[in-house]
Amino acid sequence: MRLDGRYSPGVQPLVALAGVLEPFRRAEQLLEQLAGLRVSKEACRVFTERAGERLEAQHLTHHPVEPVGAHKPWDFSLPERDGKRFPGTVAYVGLDAFAVPTIGDDGTREWKMLSVGLLYDPHKEHTIYLSGFDPKDVAERLREYAIAFDLGRADRVVALTDGGAGLESALSRHFGARVTFVLDFWHACEHLHEMARVWHSDDAARWAEQAVGVMRAKGGVGLLEWLSTHGPPEESSDAVSEAWRLLLGYVGSNVHRMDYPTYRDRGWDIGSGPTEAGCKIVGSRLRGAGMKWWKPQSAQVAALRALLLSNEGLWEGFWNSPRPQAA
Repeated sequence: MRLDGRYSPGVQPLVALAGVLEPFRRAEQLLEQLAGLRVSKEACRVFTERAGERLEAQHLTHHPVEPVGAHKPWDFSLPERDGKRFPGTVAYVGLDAFAVPTIGDDGTREWKMLSVGLLYDPHKEHTIYLSGFDPKDVAERLREYAIAFDLGRADRVVALTDGGAGLESALSRHFGARVTFVLDFWHACEHLHEMARVWHSDDAARWAEQAVGVMRAKGGVGLLEWLSTHGPPEESSDAVSEAWRLLLGYVGSNVHRMDYPTYRDRGWDIGSGPTEAGCKIVGSRLRGAGMKWWKPQSAQVAALRALLLSNEGLWEGFWNSPRPQAA
C-alpha cells in the first residue's frame, strides 16, 4: 500500500516536493498554504532526506528510476544553423561541480564539491540530471540512464566539460570510445582573458580577442602556434611568467579537445551552458543564505532535486516504484 506509517501515498511526493523546492522552514508554510497539510519543518526535512536516501540506495544497485507513461523518443538530429543542415546524430553528456557549504567533523563550515551530470539532446527538449559527491559515481549513473533512454541510437556521444580535473577521465571510463570530448569554448576564453589582464593591462582586450579569434578559426593546435610567437618577453615579471606558464599548460593538456572548426562544421555545440545551468538550478537549493549541511543530507536532497528537474517522468516513476520492506 506504500504507507510509511505517517503519510499517505498521495501526500508523500508533496512533502518531498516542498522540501526540494524550498528551505524546510518555507516548505512548512507552503504545504499548509497550498495543500492544507500541517507538517513541521523538521518532519519535512526528515522525510525528504529519507526519500533521497532511498533514491541513492536504488542508484547504488545500478537500477535507474523507470519513468511513468509513454514518452516521445529523444530526437538526436542536429538542428539547422544559418540555413545549413548537418548529417548524423548526437547525444550530449555534461559533468561539472559546485561548492556546497557543509559542516565538518569539528562543527566548522567546509566547502565540498558536489558533481552534477547531464544527458541532453541537441534540441534541448530533454534533459536528465544526476548528482553526487563522487564524479566517478555520477558518470557511472549517467551511463546507466543513457542506456535506459536509448542514447545509443545517436551516432556519437559528445561530452562537453570545462577543464576541471578528473571530469574527462570519469566520463571516458564509462562511455568508452564512442564519446568525443569537447572543451567548453568559453572556459578556454576565460583563460585567455585572464592572461591578458595579467600581461597587457592597457591592451588586454585586443590581445585576448585576437587569441580567441585564432582559437575559433584554427582550434587548439593553431592557438598553440600563435601563442609561440605572441608571448610575453623573457624579462617579464614573475606574475606574467607564471600566468604564461599556466596558460600554455592548460592549452597543451586540452588541445586534443579544442578542434573547434571541426566541431562547428559538424553542427556540434562547443559550449557547456546546459551543464553550468544545471549546477545553478541544483545548487540554488543548497546554497541559500546561511545554509550549512551535513554532507550525506545535502547529497540526498540534491539527488531528489535533480530527479525532479529531469522532467522525464522520473519523479512520478520514483514515487510509484515499490517501497523496500520494513525490517
